[in-house]
Amino acid sequence: MTFAELNLLPSLLQAVQSCGYTDPTPIQARAIPEALAGRDLMASAQTGTGKTAAFMLPALQRLATLKKGPKGAPRVLVLTPTRELAAQVLEATRTYGRNLRVRSAVLLGGTPYREQFRALAQPIDLVVATPGRLIDHLERGSLNLGRLELLILDEADRMLDMGFRPDVEKVIAAAPSGRQTLLFTATLDRAMADLAAKLLKEPVRIDIAGKVAPAEGIEQRLHVADNLQHKQRLLQALVADGELNQAIIFAATKRDADTLAKDLSAQGHRAAALHGDMTQGARNRTVQDLRRGRIRLLVATDVAARGLDVTTISHVINFDLPKFAEDYVHRIGRTGRAGATGTAISLAGAGDLPALQRIQRYLGRELPQHVLPGLEPTRPLAARAARDGRRPGPGRNRASRPGNGAGNRNRPGRTGNGGGGARREPVVEYRRSR
Repeated sequence: MTFAELNLLPSLLQAVQSCGYTDPTPIQARAIPEALAGRDLMASAQTGTGKTAAFMLPALQRLATLKKGPKGAPRVLVLTPTRELAAQVLEATRTYGRNLRVRSAVLLGGTPYREQFRALAQPIDLVVATPGRLIDHLERGSLNLGRLELLILDEADRMLDMGFRPDVEKVIAAAPSGRQTLLFTATLDRAMADLAAKLLKEPVRIDIAGKVAPAEGIEQRLHVADNLQHKQRLLQALVADGELNQAIIFAATKRDADTLAKDLSAQGHRAAALHGDMTQGARNRTVQDLRRGRIRLLVATDVAARGLDVTTISHVINFDLPKFAEDYVHRIGRTGRAGATGTAISLAGAGDLPALQRIQRYLGRELPQHVLPGLEPTRPLAARAARDGRRPGPGRNRASRPGNGAGNRNRPGRTGNGGGGARREPVVEYRRSR
């Protein structure tokens, strides 16, 4: 199948072809015809599969038929969990809608209200928003959903994880019951089924994602670290590799991201941090600097794990392993984009065994261990596991016990068991965007 067979308007087809696309991805081939037919969708698809175009092209085709309406009353609303993902959707709107006269606005937390009030003070076709700021505008009366024809929830599972369910339910209550709804999610669990029952009417079910899996072009490696100092030396060696073009280095907390970025900058690298405590303007500038090659090493929290699409990222380095196995796949998916190859490297010590076990069990295999000459660990991870009464790899997964955070001792922003202090819970990165 080609895009020409999807019954898209010539103006949209021309925009798609100008991007160099001829054949739709599986999610696009299945979702676009159903969406164009006006049916509700419950689609399971991962980031990087082309799902943004799968819902934006039908939305733009709807908006190609101009309709007059009151100010601040969009016909299409796209709700996203994070500002980065919203920016990606807005970029797709401009790319595919370049030949249309679509009036759009983006409502994001952390950005000034003035521009948003100005956009909503006139007739509008499309709004892209994060939940918190959207509810703000609803409560202020600057946004009216009474005219809404199409509601799109992108990465709805992440919205539930981030605690946005009450906001989503407010949006449902404010929108017309006769609207069309497209729900995209990476996971299909009971919570998603409950939400879908409230949102959708006789939906078409499309399951492209299945189980989250890394792209085939991504080489995965594991380096065992004795302690934090060893982990830092490993990172220094890895980023000095001439084959590393650009990398995203994932840290557990915002404070850790800032500290690592400062350390790498002090070592002479073009490094910067990206996390949820930065203003939207600072985050936008950082992402633009990354795209333009001014930043080689981006140290990020999981706020960048979804929605950040930079094709020049050659490496992803997990300085800290993620809590959830699915987030590991989303993290490493920042490399190997658009058919390119990439390298994903994870650093792990004895205290990281529970997270490592979850990841390897989810993948169904162990991550291949690599060793850098001169930076070999003093004992294999298996020996550490035996000492702590654990098994590495896809075996059992015991809960992490206080006192096993070998990779976290004496680290700014953390209280490890080596210093006698209380164990500090990591900062939650996904917060209400207002």
